Amino acid sequence: MIPTRPTLSSEPEKPMPAPEISVLINNYNYGRYVARAIDSALSQQGVSFEVIVVDDGSTDDSRQVIADYGHAVRAVLQRNQGQAAAMNAAVAASRGAILCFLDADDWFMPGKLAAIASAFADTPEAGLVYHRLQPTGNDDAPLGPPIPRTLCQGDIAPRMARSAGVWPFPMTSAISVRREAWDCVGAIPARFRISADAWLVGAIPFVFPIVALPQALGGYRIHDNTWHRASDDAPMLRRRMAHWEATVEELNAFLTARDLGWRLDMADHFPHFVAASRLRPIGLADRTRLFLRGLRFAGEPHVLRRGRDALRTLRLRQTVDPA
Repeated sequence: MIPTRPTLSSEPEKPMPAPEISVLINNYNYGRYVARAIDSALSQQGVSFEVIVVDDGSTDDSRQVIADYGHAVRAVLQRNQGQAAAMNAAVAASRGAILCFLDADDWFMPGKLAAIASAFADTPEAGLVYHRLQPTGNDDAPLGPPIPRTLCQGDIAPRMARSAGVWPFPMTSAISVRREAWDCVGAIPARFRISADAWLVGAIPFVFPIVALPQALGGYRIHDNTWHRASDDAPMLRRRMAHWEATVEELNAFLTARDLGWRLDMADHFPHFVAASRLRPIGLADRTRLFLRGLRFAGEPHVLRRGRDALRTLRLRQTVDPA
């Protein structure tokens, strides 16, 4: 008997349904950490998701570590262009309705994605959902309480307009964005080669309400990198100040282009004044003025924490070498 040849269907293949969530991992020379980040994403349950890892031109073993995951993740390999370009590339390669960002040196805790999906479902008008992170050392031992201590939610645009856009915002690995919100505010400006999350927590709250979850749903690894040191030096402080200035410049351009009516003023940026004061000799009169400015700073809604931060300026000295 001659076997019947199988017939080929004329129907085109149906595309795979889009996942509910896209986990977007950005990596640069974190080969020693990125597997932990990927594993924490792949172990999530309760929602459909995809994991996309963008390697931004690493020169260590990162790409081999990523390749070992095969088809479990979607790898995007690019030349080094900075964090903004890596995060933008991850979004461009994704299909999920919710975008969950993850730095390669951090990780998600069990239940993270399910909690995020539930929060967006409960608040359909929200553009951004965030949670606390637990700071740890390289040994995973907790280092202090979860951050940020103060939580903000709802419409925080009026407060941000009085603080040069500053609020107790979360780190990258705590941020999830509805795709419609991303499309509305646009991709992260390429100039943010580091701390690109400043665009997400700066632009989106001017257009959409935000939701804060009180639990720590991720780990935030404390180690020396291009943005944080065990102790600040002058170049680090100047880098932060330049970043804050660039953020206000970009946000003002965004607010103007969208005719949103808000404008930010560096004169309201208390952390910038504190950093500048650490770069030069500061007398009692300067410290007193800084203290009073801190008491009025709109970027910290919690009265006691705002008072604590202001009091610290009374003991401020030139703590770094200005050279």
